[in-house]
Amino acid sequence: MKNLVILGGGYGGMKILNELLPDHLPSDVSITLVDRVPYHCLKTEYYALAAGTISDRDVRVSFPEHPRLQVMYGEITGIDLKENKILLKNQESISYDDLIIGLGCEDKYHNVPGADQFTSSIQSIEKSRATYSLLNNLPAGSVVGIVGAGLSGVELASELSESRCDLKIKLFDRGNHILSDFPDRLSTYVENWFDKHNVEIINHSNITSVEEKVLYNHNEPIACDVIVWTAGIQANQLVRSLDLDKDNLGRLTITPHHHLPGNENVFVVGDCASLPHAPSAQLAEGQAEQIVEVLKRRWKGEELPSQFPAIKLKGVLGSLGKKQGFGMMADRAITGRVARLIKSGILWVYKYHNG
Repeated sequence: MKNLVILGGGYGGMKILNELLPDHLPSDVSITLVDRVPYHCLKTEYYALAAGTISDRDVRVSFPEHPRLQVMYGEITGIDLKENKILLKNQESISYDDLIIGLGCEDKYHNVPGADQFTSSIQSIEKSRATYSLLNNLPAGSVVGIVGAGLSGVELASELSESRCDLKIKLFDRGNHILSDFPDRLSTYVENWFDKHNVEIINHSNITSVEEKVLYNHNEPIACDVIVWTAGIQANQLVRSLDLDKDNLGRLTITPHHHLPGNENVFVVGDCASLPHAPSAQLAEGQAEQIVEVLKRRWKGEELPSQFPAIKLKGVLGSLGKKQGFGMMADRAITGRVARLIKSGILWVYKYHNG
């Protein structure tokens, strides 16, 4: 029996499971999924979990069940590519015939002193829970500093402003406008929304260091009761520690068939893979579909396609609280209630189709 091992039950890992199960897994292949939690997590909604506007249960989706799927819960301590083994803390190692690395990402602190020690995070469900506890136990009038005004920072700031309108929220951004990857029209729309909801945007910021409850912007101290870091990501530490070719974010170089160069049995999906697009759930799922196609053909002894078509991304949507939103769909900017409704609908379909 061949063993396909999937490291991480994120969007890529979940898509692979749903593509293979229940009817497309060969009889001589089993799957072992390894994750630190016993369910798939909707990472795109961690900002709402941290803000306290949804419950922990709202971001959980059960893994599929199948006689030849074994789900193991544990902490991965190493990936032995020479011996084809996965090392686990306080558990026996797992041998694989094919491996899919989908361990996700971590915060990137850009060598800012104290940032890793004195800031909170929404990069994992454990850290989002901890951030929720800190934010929602704050007394009225407390100051929350959010570092980074990309999609995650903007969604967290907007959701928190509705959840805790008694807090003073400061959103720190390096550029002239927040959401620098979006058209100016969208940035202006979101900035106006923040102005109406008393979220302070601090443009041209440069966070030089962080201490306990103190953020230094251009070396000037700003007191904050809680500081949340949303200013960049990098590949999981286990992936960064591998002696393989990587990009500047620690993501592994892969072939057009999504496996390691020179190792056709080890695939990389999602935030751990070096790709020309920004990391996203859509991108991970697009990769997953192509990885499954490679696996199916190999298991059948069929020739692989010389290349796959480019993964098409449908767009990006963001929330501004529960009633407003913004985004890009088919290169068209959309704002307001329509954008929020579309995002809510996509989330509902994803959750209840998979769950």
